[in-house]
Amino acid sequence: MKALKALVTGAPGFIGSHLVPALLDRGFEVRGLAFPGEKTDRLLAQGVDVRLADITKLGSLEGLCDEIDIAFHLAGRIAYWGAKSLFFDSIVEGTRHMLDEASGKGIRFVYASSVCAIGSNRHLKGYTEEDAVHKTGIPYADAKQEAEKLVRSYHEKGAVKATIIRPANVIGPGSVWVKDLIGNLQNGFVPLFDGGRYSASLVYVDNLVDGIIRAGTSDAGIGRTFQFRDDWDVTWKRYLTDLAAVVGKKPSISLPFRVVWLFAFLMEKTLSQFNIKPPATRHIVGLMGRDLDIDTRRAREELGWRTVVSYAEAMQRIKDWVLADMLPGGGA
Repeated sequence: MKALKALVTGAPGFIGSHLVPALLDRGFEVRGLAFPGEKTDRLLAQGVDVRLADITKLGSLEGLCDEIDIAFHLAGRIAYWGAKSLFFDSIVEGTRHMLDEASGKGIRFVYASSVCAIGSNRHLKGYTEEDAVHKTGIPYADAKQEAEKLVRSYHEKGAVKATIIRPANVIGPGSVWVKDLIGNLQNGFVPLFDGGRYSASLVYVDNLVDGIIRAGTSDAGIGRTFQFRDDWDVTWKRYLTDLAAVVGKKPSISLPFRVVWLFAFLMEKTLSQFNIKPPATRHIVGLMGRDLDIDTRRAREELGWRTVVSYAEAMQRIKDWVLADMLPGGGA
């Protein structure tokens, strides 16, 4: 029987670097898309068919989806600050270009969105895939929301067979929720918002990858949106305390959510015109200062998905990675 062929955009990225070997282990042939200049040595060593292209340039994608059975579209701007056009060009127009390239080829198209697409400036505990989304004015969040609409429109007109996934805050070795926070803990401070009492709403990358593959290969996933969050009872205070302990630190002061949200808004408005990175962004404040425990029943009931890697095991893997890769010589 001929092996299925999968395309992974953003293959060298954090989630992509875990999805690619998982697909290979399951017998897929994998084509990986990387931006020109990205490191692809590991992908090539794994036997991946590496293609270099810029998703914001439709012409560079010609033929990318030929002979592909499933496309996992992960690529897109992941920075937490910058001009709105940077996010919409990469996330919305980049997705449009991928959809155009995939159209009419009978491809399953799995789009990696985010919990942010719902609107992360308020508590989302219990939100389902059918609940209304809202704009926040945060470029990343609004762009993800627009890209979801685009994917649905291409599915509805029969151009692709689409599935949308919405992960919560993805952690694991190399995650921004690990390396960036560790860096800030070592070089400055990481505050808690409202005492860190809200759920950190985490999903470990290996658990997420299992969900992505289930959603993309199951007939039940066609035309559906699935949300992924591990069933851990972990607050931001606990997660940051556990993470900080790896480098001999502790979380610092607690700040009121509303005060920091307003401060972040003012900083973004003031500094964005000069292309200066603000000291705080609404994107991060919204993710760390609200309860984003989205409902995951659909993934569990329709895909058979569940948390496999426990919180304790996840934190041990993260600790081992930090000590080996971020703190050569044994860490703190």
